[in-house]
Amino acid sequence: MATTKKKSTKKKTTTKRRTTRVQTSTDLERHVNAPGRADLVKKVRQKINKLGITYIYYQFVSVTGRIVGKGIPADHWERNAERGFQLVYGSTANLFIDRHSNYIGYGPEASELVGIPDPETFVQLPWDKRVARVFCTCFRNREERVNPGGHLTSDCRGNLRIIHEEFQAKHNMHLRAGTEPEMMWLKKDAEGKITGGVTKPNCYHIDQFEELRPAFIKAIEYSQAMGLDMIQGDHEDAPGQLELNIMFDDVLRNSDRLTTYRQVCAQVGRELGLHACFMSKPFMGVSASGCHHNLSLWSGGRDVVNRLHHKDLPGMEGAFTYRVDGKNHFMPDPKIDPVKPGPVGLQSIGGVIEHLGALTSIGSSTVNSYRRLWDTGFWAPVFADWGYQNRTCALRVSAPGRFEYRSVDSMVNPYLMGAALLKAFDDGISRNIDPGEPEERNIYEAMEAGKQVKRLPMNLGEALDRLAKDDVIRSSMPDEMFKVYHHYKNDEWERFNHTVTDWDIDTYMDCLP
Repeated sequence: MATTKKKSTKKKTTTKRRTTRVQTSTDLERHVNAPGRADLVKKVRQKINKLGITYIYYQFVSVTGRIVGKGIPADHWERNAERGFQLVYGSTANLFIDRHSNYIGYGPEASELVGIPDPETFVQLPWDKRVARVFCTCFRNREERVNPGGHLTSDCRGNLRIIHEEFQAKHNMHLRAGTEPEMMWLKKDAEGKITGGVTKPNCYHIDQFEELRPAFIKAIEYSQAMGLDMIQGDHEDAPGQLELNIMFDDVLRNSDRLTTYRQVCAQVGRELGLHACFMSKPFMGVSASGCHHNLSLWSGGRDVVNRLHHKDLPGMEGAFTYRVDGKNHFMPDPKIDPVKPGPVGLQSIGGVIEHLGALTSIGSSTVNSYRRLWDTGFWAPVFADWGYQNRTCALRVSAPGRFEYRSVDSMVNPYLMGAALLKAFDDGISRNIDPGEPEERNIYEAMEAGKQVKRLPMNLGEALDRLAKDDVIRSSMPDEMFKVYHHYKNDEWERFNHTVTDWDIDTYMDCLP
């Protein structure tokens, strides 16, 4: 009897342990053991050996869109692919302290995150072919007492992936995005100080475009080598201002490519002795640098490798892959209206219009962003309305099958913007929000004729207040992400308000007696 009882107890204990192991499988473990990932890890090793890679940047993106991470010799690829690297939680907030000397988000007592590389994003750096980069997903430390190995909710890239997957499961549609990043090439003096733009503010002038040829040709070459399909470019109407556009794609890959493009421009600037400026409004009296988002919802389609000029890809296929074909749910229904977007498109526009106030805190994310909105006469979108080819509205139907979200500038964090837009779309579709009729008049003329139109928030503080009160858009920043973002940006607003500027001195120094 004793022997039988002992065997029975042992068997039950074993069963219990197995059940516990399944129940405690973490987000980190599921990510590392995802189907097909082991094969991708092996293929990265083959690329490392073939390309002669000796060093890898393991990178993720902070709350402000800054690229952070670690550099690790390529010899350690397999170990890092399985175990990841560790970095302080506060790196997701740029390890920044507020004006009261408190760390934003996480203090020095916090654990360290675990960054797990996503092998499909591995690609060689064309300016130093000994080095490669790979994007990472961030998780809570394995030893945390609460939710060990869980998704780190202050990881904006990981959040976008999760929110997009949830949207696809609910609506059987996915978001494709194309961004139009404007930026300025600025000159520097011998001491490294900015001395103005390289070119004159002459919009679309080929002569000024030619003046920047050394910069944009090198930027295009580097971008193509890293998987970006560059489709067009032009000189815009600010000093040294260029817009180089990338083919639209799945919203996560598009965000990765915009991030990569910024890295490329920074490197070109280093090589040419120029400053690649993504600040929204460095000069008054000329246009700011926007980053319009062209958006559409699709079902179906297939991923294809765009090989560009390469016989042998200098990285994994995932970095060179684009989603094509499928059904575009923003296309007009000819039975209803040959021009107006279809029902899903209208509902999505309705969702964005409904939440424009909170969305503005993400699309116009800096104090300087609102210089763009206040410097009137340069087509800045300050009104919560939509129309066809109407650049005075926050949204315009720029072509059949897509609409352009205009209330976003070049300082945007595309991962936060993508997640927030998905939540706005979801709300518009779920509640069947009617955006109203499109405004085909110049919005200023429409207002003079008596139309009542709401304005966007006109400073960062107001926009952050709108975000705090909008549960739908706040849900795109789950848990710690909202706390980090709101703390970081509210501190920026407070710093501005308690700073004496040159304008203050010029305006008030001699105002009395």
